[in-house]
Amino acid sequence: MTADPATAAAQVPRHLAIIMDGNGRWAQRRRRPRAIGHRAGARAVNLSIDFCLQRGIGALTLFAFSSENWGRPEEEVGALMKLFLNALEREVDELDRRGVRVRFIGERELFAEAIRERMALAEAQTSANTRLQLNIAASYGGRQDIAAAARALAVEVAAGRLRPEDIDEAAVGARVALADLPPPDLFIRTGGDQRVSNFLLWQLAYTELWFTETLWPDVDAGVLQQAPDDYAGRERRFGLTSAQIGAEASA
Repeated sequence: MTADPATAAAQVPRHLAIIMDGNGRWAQRRRRPRAIGHRAGARAVNLSIDFCLQRGIGALTLFAFSSENWGRPEEEVGALMKLFLNALEREVDELDRRGVRVRFIGERELFAEAIRERMALAEAQTSANTRLQLNIAASYGGRQDIAAAARALAVEVAAGRLRPEDIDEAAVGARVALADLPPPDLFIRTGGDQRVSNFLLWQLAYTELWFTETLWPDVDAGVLQQAPDDYAGRERRFGLTSAQIGAEASA
């Protein structure tokens, strides 16, 4: 029996979000500096981009550097910034060639000017691409994101352009990061921890969560494929019952 194309399409996440955890532990197990682990993790970033392009996943959001990560040892933060800048200089032309649009979310004003300039150039160069929306969460936090949306709404109210009673979920949702994209269908966290760690708190409300013990530098296509395979067998109810979902599907 041939699969229903609509059903098959629904089994593929439109938007994949990943916490890339385990770089430091990967290096420590090899008695190497943590920075070596972050460097090794860059390979898995490229692999995850390839994975989405090959499977028709339209959006990929990667948690690269949290707002809390600024508190890590200065040496590690410095190594991460150097790695980040090098990646921006090295990878953007290839991403552009492959039809990937690059976007950064988070408090970019905390980065050095050279990194901010490369971020802006990467976004401008790839702005017309539509094959994959690649969102890099850098100096980002979910609470920070919601607070920024609240401030934007407060400005609208203070200016008389919005009434407080008109503020609803749609109003907040329109002002958080990635408001122009569908919320993530599937969230992956590597490294064994089972928490969302202040990542896309608003956007993950009904996202399916998947965790693996595999450390990020050890991730390959086989590990990644386990997540959408598991996702395809889940029933997403969004607060409804199975009977209601079935009735909607047969209507």
